[in-house]
Amino acid sequence: MNIRLFKPSLGEEELQAIKEAFDRSWVGLGPKVNEFEQEWAKFTGSEVAIALNSATAALHLALACFGFPEGKKVLVPSLTFSATASAILYNRLIPVFVDSDPVTLGISTEDLDRKYDKDCVAVMPVHYAGHPVQMELLMPWAQERGLKVIEDCAHTAGANYKAKMLGTWGDIGCYSFEEKKLMTTGDGGMMVTNDPELFKDVKAMRWVGIDKDNWKTAQEYTHANRDALHWFYELNVLGYKYNMNDLAASIGLVQFKKLPHFNQRRSEIIRLYLNRLKNIKGIEPLLPFEPENYPYQMFGIRTDNRDGLMIYLKNKGIATGCHYTPLSLQPLFKPWGNNCPYIEKEANRFITLPLHADLSNEEVEYIVDTLIHWNK
Repeated sequence: MNIRLFKPSLGEEELQAIKEAFDRSWVGLGPKVNEFEQEWAKFTGSEVAIALNSATAALHLALACFGFPEGKKVLVPSLTFSATASAILYNRLIPVFVDSDPVTLGISTEDLDRKYDKDCVAVMPVHYAGHPVQMELLMPWAQERGLKVIEDCAHTAGANYKAKMLGTWGDIGCYSFEEKKLMTTGDGGMMVTNDPELFKDVKAMRWVGIDKDNWKTAQEYTHANRDALHWFYELNVLGYKYNMNDLAASIGLVQFKKLPHFNQRRSEIIRLYLNRLKNIKGIEPLLPFEPENYPYQMFGIRTDNRDGLMIYLKNKGIATGCHYTPLSLQPLFKPWGNNCPYIEKEANRFITLPLHADLSNEEVEYIVDTLIHWNK
């Protein structure tokens, strides 16, 4: 056995979509990016969706949309990928790390109350592993304090929580299409909002400050209007090289059609894990997983002898991971860290187990059998 922890599920359809982009000889920012944005906006029920080269870029620009004064504070969970907090530093803001809820591992509402002060301007909830933060509680809490809400949806895509898509509860939602995620564009991200005014400069911000559609410009110049000043543009905002390209979007449009199947298969795998893990002493599910209700990007367990078990599984051909070392313990964030006692200790018990749409039932059975053998 050699079982991968994560794996994108790719096929001939994606290769054909790439070939079609090659045949058009347009592989940069073009019509497929526009099409993907339109489909994602419709899918999430958002007014606007903008595609980027990563969710990291989406988080950076999401905070930049508000133009917060330098030195203001942003509340962010300690248990998240580095990008969530790095985006705060990119904007010259200060991260305020918040502990985790002991059950769901989402941002702790109790610790939010403790950490909030008048210098806080935003909160960034992370739907960790795909499990929803209690947005019906978080949103009124944030609104009462005048805080903007940026949802980090890197671990979810297509999840409805209380009849509303995750990513549309807050002011801005940010999704990831990196290769390990629920669907992929290789690398890529998307940001959505129901307040179009917030995104008025984002298309320029994602493409070096130029708010101009290269594809439309080229078509207009060569076909529609030969007198068009196709070369003219203005720079009014500071921009970055964050655009998605048509190669990535072509893959994304195919993956998007497969997303319901991917999510269903992941849910089936998690249910199989949960049914088999019930009676193993010393091992408990990482979260209160609800696979019939929500798609999850990760599945994991909690156990006291994490390192020993991970080495044992590795020797049996089973890849594992730890998601994550709390950011409040990382050297980069030391000036603002060591302030989330629960997760800083509890994270040492976490093991991420293999989960991807191509994982077979036989492989899951082998993984669980190996856990049972370890426990004897």
